[in-house]
Order: sequence, then structure tokens, then C-alpha cells
Amino acid sequence: MTETSTDESVQTNHRIAEIVLDPNSIARGNANIEHEREVAIYDILDGNSFELEGCDEGPYKLTIGMVEDRLALTVYSAGKDSEEPVVAHFLSLTPFKRIMKDYFLVLDSYYQAIRSAQPSRIQAIDVGRRGLHDEGSRVLMERLEGKIKIDLDTARRLFTLISALHWKG
Repeated sequence: MTETSTDESVQTNHRIAEIVLDPNSIARGNANIEHEREVAIYDILDGNSFELEGCDEGPYKLTIGMVEDRLALTVYSAGKDSEEPVVAHFLSLTPFKRIMKDYFLVLDSYYQAIRSAQPSRIQAIDVGRRGLHDEGSRVLMERLEGKIKIDLDTARRLFTLISALHWKG
């Protein structure tokens, strides 16, 4: 006889089941950014932790976009046909601007390096890229504190998507 823990069933609700990127927010990027975005979406859907504070209507559909230079995270209940969002959060991009600027510079260097640089140079650039990526992920987690609880892996992948939306390159 197997028992199903209520904690397990609740935990499966604390996840993103679908992601929609607002088409009006996405500038056509280069192939590398498009690839980063596709991989991030796949990885998020493959495994994530996403819990709305004070709400248990998951799993969720997350729409990510830009509205008046602010990050718009609109959350819907994935299991319902309702067009009404459960919640929408609009975050200033100001805390991310320096990190994203540096992140894009390092990404450009990284993609140039993988074409012709020595493996040690690629590895050094990648360490810097990961450090900036981690910093952006921590800032995202801090900005969502009290609103949405996410783990570091989910934050990393969401930071990739946010960066891809913000990419002007």
C-alpha cells in the first residue's frame, strides 16, 4: 500500500507549467540569444520551483514581458481557462541594468572566444559569465521576495529569459 503525502501533491502545484514570452517585448535577437532563450524555457519547464506567496492555484502559466521599461511577470493558473491573472508583478529593471550590461559584454566575448580562443581563455570568460549570471539571479530572487518564492536554478533560468527580453544587440 502506497501513501501519497499531501506535501508532495502541494509541491507539484508550486511550479511553472507553461511560459509565454510577450511577442511585443521580444526583439529578434541573434542566434545565440534565441538559443539561450529556448534552452532556458525548456530547462524551466523540465524542473522548477515557483510558489506564489499566500496562493496555491498552481501549477502556473507565466507570461514575461516588458511594460514601460519594467519587467512584467503575469501569473495565471495553468489548469484553468480563465483569462484573469492570479497576480501580476511589475519590477523595475534598474537593479539589473549594470549586471545585464556586463553580462552582455561577457556573453559577446564568450561567443567570440568559442570560435577561436584557447580553452583556458574560454574557461576564464565562462567563469565571469557564470558569476554575473548568479548575481543577476540573486537580485531577481531578492526583488521577488514576499511575492514569489523561487529556487536558485529557476532564478538562473528566469534571469536568462529576462536578459533575452532586454537584449538590444
